[in-house]
Amino acid sequence: MGAILGDGNFRYEVVDSWAQLPPGMTCGDVGGIGIDRHDNVYVFNRGPHPMLVFDRDGKFLRTWGEGMFPRAHGVHMGPDDTIYLTDDGDHTVRKCTLDGKVLLTIGIPGRPSKFLGGQPFNRCTHTTLSPRGDIYVTDGYGNAKVHKFSPDGKLLKSWGDFGIDPGQFNIVHNICSDADGWLYVADRENHRIQVFDGEGKYETQWNFLHRPCGVCMSQGAQPFCYVGELGPSFPLTRDFPNLGPRVSITDIKGNVLARLGKNHAGEGDGQFVAPHGMAVDSRGDIYVGEVANTFWPQVYPDRKPEHTLRTLQKLRKVA
Repeated sequence: MGAILGDGNFRYEVVDSWAQLPPGMTCGDVGGIGIDRHDNVYVFNRGPHPMLVFDRDGKFLRTWGEGMFPRAHGVHMGPDDTIYLTDDGDHTVRKCTLDGKVLLTIGIPGRPSKFLGGQPFNRCTHTTLSPRGDIYVTDGYGNAKVHKFSPDGKLLKSWGDFGIDPGQFNIVHNICSDADGWLYVADRENHRIQVFDGEGKYETQWNFLHRPCGVCMSQGAQPFCYVGELGPSFPLTRDFPNLGPRVSITDIKGNVLARLGKNHAGEGDGQFVAPHGMAVDSRGDIYVGEVANTFWPQVYPDRKPEHTLRTLQKLRKVA
């Protein structure tokens, strides 16, 4: 039995070596994860096979996307058996079928907009849909904007600027929406999640997070928000307790219900290195994608990992 994280109603078992890859196949750093209505798991990664698909037990099903995605970053599942893939290296969002056929491309592949210019896209990071089907994209590393598009990809409006005030961003890294159309935006380097209505009007913010990176929201009458936090990367603070990396679970108002993960970045059972993409299946199991190979040298520039770093973990809900 793997390590148990959390307590009370939020206890999870770490499922070791969940993904059953064919011999010789590898999974690179995982930018994002999505789950379809059959609980199949779509792992968008930076290896030679950008999309790895598994069933909920970790059985390998298929790959796709080879040669199409230079730097996998974000995943959002559409309500109609589609998947939205955000590539910050290609500066695009692609809407695809679940077997990889491209239905819509927003952005010009390989051609970023002007750095800091505010126009889509310069290293966009993530995508979500409103209940009406409007498309929201965080943009990202080379801008400080949220862009709103119509379902067919027409730009409707943008908001945000660099800074620390409400409505401003310092690496706008991830976004999700709830059933009422509220938007939850991971403002990573400002250590907060900002909440907006569908037109970009600022509502509130959650300030109890350390570099929130991955964000997803469960469905149902009582949804929960799952937040992957990077934790510190500076040598001065990397050994401080209670900063992450970890997964935090909150209610819809931002109240913390659980923190999952042992202190400090590491390779041990129950530890994380860099939680980057999050997804939750119909049974409440959590899937965590990590950019561990990218982040390890930032946290531990003075040592190499002892083992091949995990980039994908499953946390099974304990009844």
